[in-house]
Amino acid sequence: MAIDTTPTPTPAPVAEQQAAPRLSARDRLILFVLCAAQFMVALDFSVLNVALPVLGADLGMSTSALQWAVTAFALPSGGFLLLFGRMGDLYGRRRLFLAGLALFGAASLLATLAWDPASFLAGRALQGLGAAAIVPTGMSLLTTTFPEGPARDRALGISGTLLSLGFTVGMVAGGVLTDLLSWRSTMGLLALFALIVLPLAPRLLPESLPHSLEGVGGAAPLPERPRLDVPGAVTVTGGLLSLIYALTTAAEHGFGRTDVLVTLGAGLLLLAAFVAVESRSAAPLVSLPMLRRRTVAWGNLGGLVTFSTMSTVVFVLTLYLQEVLRLSAFETGLVFGVQGLLSVVAGSLAPRVIGRFGARRTLVGSLAGQGLLGLPLLVMGEGSWSVVLATAAVSLASMCHLGAIISYGLTVTSGVPDEEQGLATGLVTSTQQVGITVGIPLLGVLATTATDLRSGVHTVLVLDAAIVLAAAVLVAVGLRSNRPAGSGAVEAEPLRAG
Repeated sequence: MAIDTTPTPTPAPVAEQQAAPRLSARDRLILFVLCAAQFMVALDFSVLNVALPVLGADLGMSTSALQWAVTAFALPSGGFLLLFGRMGDLYGRRRLFLAGLALFGAASLLATLAWDPASFLAGRALQGLGAAAIVPTGMSLLTTTFPEGPARDRALGISGTLLSLGFTVGMVAGGVLTDLLSWRSTMGLLALFALIVLPLAPRLLPESLPHSLEGVGGAAPLPERPRLDVPGAVTVTGGLLSLIYALTTAAEHGFGRTDVLVTLGAGLLLLAAFVAVESRSAAPLVSLPMLRRRTVAWGNLGGLVTFSTMSTVVFVLTLYLQEVLRLSAFETGLVFGVQGLLSVVAGSLAPRVIGRFGARRTLVGSLAGQGLLGLPLLVMGEGSWSVVLATAAVSLASMCHLGAIISYGLTVTSGVPDEEQGLATGLVTSTQQVGITVGIPLLGVLATTATDLRSGVHTVLVLDAAIVLAAAVLVAVGLRSNRPAGSGAVEAEPLRAG
């Protein structure tokens, strides 16, 4: 196995790292545009959930077909993330970000005006395709606009807060909008977001082109053009599409269906083929030496675990609150509204914590806190006090979850050259999407198939906590370092061959 010899960046003095520079007015506007786009996509993950029964009745969709309202978005949004992240590196992040915004806005309008199931699902699929372009290019524009250190820590802290808040706001806003107006207003809200952000973006966002297309000292650009790794793009996109389809379908119907087993096998085979293709490609879509970086490998493991387990906790807690404690959908939304408010607090505190202890220690500590704070949910009963316990426990665990989100993003992108930031952030966002997708079918199904929902939820919570705590130990060992604390940057030391 080849060894990555990327030099370890020298940390700046602690005092210098903790003195975050003030953002200029233009930087704040850039941050607003990028974060608003990320918030819009996060909102789309949850804003429709409460509206599904009403939507199905209006468009004539069967209960089983309603799954596709979610799957139609999840397939392209997860399947094309790596491809679009790399295309942004090669052909310009700004132009791909703008194209994704325009597509997302038009698709949201189509979904708002949908006249039958086919037109609605087409809109959802195009929304997912637009999101797959927005998320990795938006994050890479953020990491290249704000230099590594306190400025990037602060920007990622705000972005991570809005990402978490968007998902939570979507759960509350979806119910309110559906009750007051109709399910169409949930899609119209997304179209409105795109309409606000799109006119601002071209004037503010800088374009990024690979070095091979830039002139030197005012000279004409070099003639060679970057190449896209087509075999790698086909295998990884096909693998992710198959895997996401299998897992989202299994969440509704179990793993016994033929289509689930076939697509799960095909996805694993295609991803294995992708690794083989990348090891032989002269211009790979994903650099295997990058995957051997400790920061990339272990950071993404932490991200995968924090997203998959927290999404599972929210899922089973939603069932418990409504089925066992008999809360309404609106009251359940209020529980998660408190969670969202504390996530905002966590987002403001996380950059300071990272500045003091470093991204590695923050990631490990956040994972441990998320696992431990979920354990009090095991004593939930059927009394009203359980609502207070559930609200407090999930909100505090979510604060640690947000710390893990921000610190794992910093861990993975730290020390990565600007021309590869799209690739690194594509890995970050792919981990996020896969994590959200796999948690519920792999763990949540234990609650939905249990003869007693309460015992099923408790089983899921025990396994969830065990997985998070085990991941905290593995990440701590994998990212072990003798570097001093006080930097958001993390060593770029590669994984060693066994």
